[in-house]
Amino acid sequence: MAFTPVSLPQLSISLPRPSLLPRGTARKLNVTANYSVSDFASLTARNLSRRMLLSMGAVPILYNVNLALGAPIPQMEEPEILRTRKLPSGVRVQDIVDGEGPAAEEGDVVAFNYVCRRSNGYFVYSTVDQFTGEAMPVTLTLDEKQIIKGLKDVLIGMKVGGKRRALIPPSTGYVNESLKPIPEEFGPRRSLLSHANEPLIFEVQLLKIL
Repeated sequence: MAFTPVSLPQLSISLPRPSLLPRGTARKLNVTANYSVSDFASLTARNLSRRMLLSMGAVPILYNVNLALGAPIPQMEEPEILRTRKLPSGVRVQDIVDGEGPAAEEGDVVAFNYVCRRSNGYFVYSTVDQFTGEAMPVTLTLDEKQIIKGLKDVLIGMKVGGKRRALIPPSTGYVNESLKPIPEEFGPRRSLLSHANEPLIFEVQLLKIL
C-alpha cells in the first residue's frame, strides 16, 4: 500500500535578536518540511525538533550562549580621565603628571622640553628627537617679553618632572616673531610661524627651575 506524502504545518522558531534590530524583537524562521506518513510516524517530536535545530545551527548558538552566561564577567577598569581646565587667558590645560617640589612662578628661569602640534594633531616641532631620543631643552624666563603668554601661563604652577598638555589660542601665542620658544632651524621655524594664526597644542615637561 502506497503512502501519500503530506505537508506539515510551518514551524516557527525564534532566534536570538540581531544587534541591528530594535530591542525586544525576535527573528522568526518559518520552515516547511514534507514527509510521508510512514516516515513521520517513525520520528518522535524530540528527534524532529533536534534535527530541525541542528539543520539551522541553533543548537551550537544556544550552547555558546549558555557557556557565555556561565562564564565569570571580567571587571573593566575605567580609563583615567584627564580633566581640562580653562585659564583666564583662554588657554586650556590638562595636567598629565604632577611633578615634585616647589612650583614655578612668574619671573623664574626654567628649563623644559616641549612638543608643538597644530590643533588637528599635525606635528610641527619637538625638542626631543623622535629617532635618537636626544633632547635639546629650552631655557627661558617666565616673562611675557621673552616667552609666548600662553606657554608662560602653562608653565607657571608646574613642578619639576611635571607634564602638561595645552591648547594655546593665537591671541596668546606668537603675536610677534621675537617671542620664544622658536626652533633655530629654518624649516621648523618657518613651519611654526606659518601656523601662528591658529591654535597650537603644546606638550610640556618641566625639567628644572634655575
